[in-house]
Amino acid sequence: MTHMDQNEEAKAHMKILYYDCFSGISGDMNLGAMVDLGISPGQISDQLNLLNIRDEYTLTFENSKKMGISGTKAEIKLQHRDQTHPHPHRHLSDIEHIIKKSKIAEPVKQLSLQIFQRIARAEARVHGTTVEQVHFHEVGATDALVDIVGAAICFHLLDVDEVWSRPPELGGGFVHCAHGRMPVPAPATAELVRDIPTTSGAVQAETTTPTGAAILTTLAHRFPPHPSFTIKKTGYGLGHHDLEIPNVLRVYLAETEEKTAQPVMVECNIDDMNPEQYELVMDKLFRAGADDVSLTHLIMKKGRPAVKISVLCHRENLYSMKDILFTETTTLGIRHYPVEKEMLERTIRECDTPAGKVRVKEARYRDMLIRRKPEWEDCKRIAAEKDIPVQQVYLEIERWLNRE
Repeated sequence: MTHMDQNEEAKAHMKILYYDCFSGISGDMNLGAMVDLGISPGQISDQLNLLNIRDEYTLTFENSKKMGISGTKAEIKLQHRDQTHPHPHRHLSDIEHIIKKSKIAEPVKQLSLQIFQRIARAEARVHGTTVEQVHFHEVGATDALVDIVGAAICFHLLDVDEVWSRPPELGGGFVHCAHGRMPVPAPATAELVRDIPTTSGAVQAETTTPTGAAILTTLAHRFPPHPSFTIKKTGYGLGHHDLEIPNVLRVYLAETEEKTAQPVMVECNIDDMNPEQYELVMDKLFRAGADDVSLTHLIMKKGRPAVKISVLCHRENLYSMKDILFTETTTLGIRHYPVEKEMLERTIRECDTPAGKVRVKEARYRDMLIRRKPEWEDCKRIAAEKDIPVQQVYLEIERWLNRE
């Protein structure tokens, strides 16, 4: 491949999901917008059924209009319950149990959990309690499970490179909630949109709900004031209010000729944390989508031994990485920056070696094989089966590969 070919490849179109939240965002508006973009309601329902709470709600999608704008309205109706079987009030642990025990795809589970955990942290800060003690009211009800897991399902079905957003409109006035009459934005919403640009006052009503804010701030990592892209498709999710402005969420599927999304390096230095915690932190980072996590020993000011945590991730996962580092470590600050990453062409082939079937990793540079090695897990399996040292198996396979 010539340098010109490489440059052209680097400028490949990037697929963008853009939230135009001129009238805010809620969970049901988001679901409606996703269906209006073209996601099949059947696909959403089939996946949501895997949560095993199907007897608690019905989900319908209807084509309708708001102030002349045609779009899709999502409506979640709770099934009638008697006093013997009331709708459950759930804590975060209950919600996590429902999601984790379901057969939904792992990436959808992890994104759903991240969104719920953001809400729990916001509620805990607002009410001065712990995440474990937060009693989810309307946010933890069945409809929020449908909204949030549904949002995660749709995000993965769209398979976009990045999510961008306009600053969401928060609204104004007061809103009734489980704790009484509250100012708009509701305290949890105000906490969730901290550190991102917003607008307010367009109408005297709540236009961005806590659920909508949690979905948006988990998915979107760029809020460009003047975005430049080519719109390929538009969808409208209709809200349930009649306001002075159209109560709709507009979303775009768009393309941009920016460089293909660069990976991001996220780092922090820590000199006061129990070393036993690093394993848990690394595990959470990987499960949240990190491409690589490494620990580096270093010496900080005053000669203090410390550890640098380095996390390589896609930009879409940046907020998730920040959340984990700030909540699961003792760091007071992190830094992040785009990095250039070049990879050798890699393939894996299965070989019948004298030791047994083994997967072999091969790396090529400019169509030339430059290195290969047996898969360590396969070597361990063979060593266990034959009750011999794993190093003996590894060396035997290496010698066979060198003669091949």
